Amino acid sequence: MVDTATDQGRSVAEMDDELLPVPKHRLHGPKHFLGLYGAEHVAATEFVIGAAFVAMGAGIKDILLGLLIGNTLAAMSFWLITAPIAVKTRLSLYTYIEYNLGDMTSRIYNGANVLIFAAISAAMITVSATAVRVLFDIPPQIYPYPSNFAFAAIAASASVIAVLVAYYGFNVVAEFATICTPWLMVMFTAGGMVLIPALNETLTGYTTLSSFSEFVNLAGATVFTGINANGEPGIGLIEVIGFAWAANTFAHFGLVDMAMLRYAKKSVYGLCTATGMMFGHYVAWISAALMGAATASMMKLSIAVVSPGDVAYYALGATGFVIVIIAGWTTANPNLYRAGLAAQAVFPKVPRQKVTLAVGAVVVVGSCFPFIYRQILPILAYAGLVLVPIGGIVFAEQHVFPRLGYKSNWHRLKGLKDNKPALITWAICLVFGFGLNALNVLYFVYLFLPTWFVAIVCYTILAKQAGADKSYPEAEQREEEFNRKIDKYHAQLAATETHHDVKDKSALTMGIRAVWGIIGLLVPAVLAWRVLFNSPDLYAYYVNRETFYSVTIWCTLIYFVFSWWDLQRSKALQRGNAASAEPMQATPAV
Repeated sequence: MVDTATDQGRSVAEMDDELLPVPKHRLHGPKHFLGLYGAEHVAATEFVIGAAFVAMGAGIKDILLGLLIGNTLAAMSFWLITAPIAVKTRLSLYTYIEYNLGDMTSRIYNGANVLIFAAISAAMITVSATAVRVLFDIPPQIYPYPSNFAFAAIAASASVIAVLVAYYGFNVVAEFATICTPWLMVMFTAGGMVLIPALNETLTGYTTLSSFSEFVNLAGATVFTGINANGEPGIGLIEVIGFAWAANTFAHFGLVDMAMLRYAKKSVYGLCTATGMMFGHYVAWISAALMGAATASMMKLSIAVVSPGDVAYYALGATGFVIVIIAGWTTANPNLYRAGLAAQAVFPKVPRQKVTLAVGAVVVVGSCFPFIYRQILPILAYAGLVLVPIGGIVFAEQHVFPRLGYKSNWHRLKGLKDNKPALITWAICLVFGFGLNALNVLYFVYLFLPTWFVAIVCYTILAKQAGADKSYPEAEQREEEFNRKIDKYHAQLAATETHHDVKDKSALTMGIRAVWGIIGLLVPAVLAWRVLFNSPDLYAYYVNRETFYSVTIWCTLIYFVFSWWDLQRSKALQRGNAASAEPMQATPAV
């Protein structure tokens, strides 16, 4: 125990920022989250998931409507479930669990996160390896295990690079990922546009489409046929909705994205997730499916075994290699970094770098097995089923307990090391959820819903029995005093950190932005439009497509050079602004 106000203030200042609520002056507006979610959810997995819907036999009308409904439900889940709790507590889920659910729950939860994030990282790296495979003329990997030593070597090498980046240079990768979003959006859309004429020619003998209804008929006849890879009727509207909704269950119902949305000024900014849901999980999935179907037709293979590298190459030429490698890399690295943080929470005495290397060793092995990335949709759905009970427990504490007069922080007020009601609830929910799955009572993508409700009910009952409905005057007073110390510390921080963003409107910067905007994005989009709408016959189509291939790779190079230059100038300007404001600001007393 500390004895003086000064000592208490100093203890707050010395705490890790991750253990404190986010201060008001560090909050962000909607623009930040629109870009953030657009970057995270336009990834290499879109190639895999788009093809998965084709292999599962989804029909075109079910896809168009089902993905719209499912992704709307996902965005609303972020808005109505995740964001309010994140804004209310201003804590990441990991910190919240450590504070309120006890040491044992925290360790088990983080252990589960290690496995999940390691699997996602391995899948992303395998996707990138499929692009490099094409460059070296290595045969497609059609089996669940690696059937070619060279492919395994490429995947393992790519994994080692990703691990080293997560170990040393994660900030550089994070900065690089922020400039990839506009380019990824354009390229995913352009890839589908470039291959639509080839699909149409195989069905009708013509390379042009005159209406949207013709596009729907084409996609329904060649891509989303309603027949799965085994020649049987495929999934329907309800299943498509469920897959779209469940793809990020662990992030919204499971509350993992409290880590990002705790920085939102308002909970309504949870709707900003729509940039990722509606583009990455709607447009990109459909476009990737179109590209996959066309590639499978050209290669005379089943779409179930066509690799993302092949798809990207046929759709985008040399640029396809870039998009697969970059999309896989920028998604794998943050997940590998998260896995390292989660592993450190399991083994708190081991430095993050060492546990990151240990997790990385698992990722290196996993990336050599193609079945991981081909099963990404079920992996995401089952990951949600494992993590959603924790989201239900936190939801109960933050929304149900106040209405019943219970203490949301009862576990901390009692001074308990472990939260047994939370552990018991989680165990009950796992048995319940996977039991329903074993009995085939409900399609597995929807299992998270009843499991979440069971978590809320069970935890509310068990927590009451453990003392959540009791009062703890002395502990509550100490906590209120500690919260006042945090508010005071944040006010002092704001005096040193707050400065106004300066917008660079110099002629050089505006010229740089014009170059990457026009040459890097607009030119490829126009060329893709030309391939789709100005290819009256097969010869014109091949000519236009080759022009798109040859020009777009140079546009891509120009885009990344100039957008990176723009980012560095913006950072330098902000650093200069902060430095000039520093002498005028007070130094925190804590």
